[in-house]
Amino acid sequence: MGKLLSFMQVTLDGYFAGENGDIAWTHKNDDDTEWKKFVEGNAQGGEGPLVFGRVTYEMMASYWPTPQAKRDAPVVAEGMNRMRKVVFSKTLDKVSWDNTTLLKGDLPAEIRKLKGSGKDMAILGSGSLVAQLTQERLIDEYQIIVNPEVLGRGKTLFAGVLKPLTVKLMQTRAFGNGKVLLTYAL
Repeated sequence: MGKLLSFMQVTLDGYFAGENGDIAWTHKNDDDTEWKKFVEGNAQGGEGPLVFGRVTYEMMASYWPTPQAKRDAPVVAEGMNRMRKVVFSKTLDKVSWDNTTLLKGDLPAEIRKLKGSGKDMAILGSGSLVAQLTQERLIDEYQIIVNPEVLGRGKTLFAGVLKPLTVKLMQTRAFGNGKVLLTYAL
């Protein structure tokens, strides 16, 4: 059975996006060498697909295939464009980013099928997807980057989760730019 990992960046006060969906704060201090190597390493991916909700998919698909992305972050752009991707949406009719499959079925059922392939998958961003799949206990590992930013208001990571969830801290890692990786597993 494949595992499902969630990779999310949040502010110190727990928001994954500002009120209007702004995530520009996630790119502050990206010039830290250790952080850059970490991001580039993650962009190499695994055998399984990246998993997105519609909003995150549209944001990623509008940037990573562009010449600008290839200039700004060539290693990450190459990985993002090469990896298989799955987007869950009830409103999209088609997807245009290479190696992307659109799924419109029941989210938990589709994720269970994908996990049955035996390949590990990673959700990038996609806050509402994370909340829905957390509610169903389908995420095996949470990698949360805490950023040294305070927004005061915005979109919280686990909005809509009704049942308490206890996870086990597996790893912490602090970066020179002030970001901290917290890895939790069920």
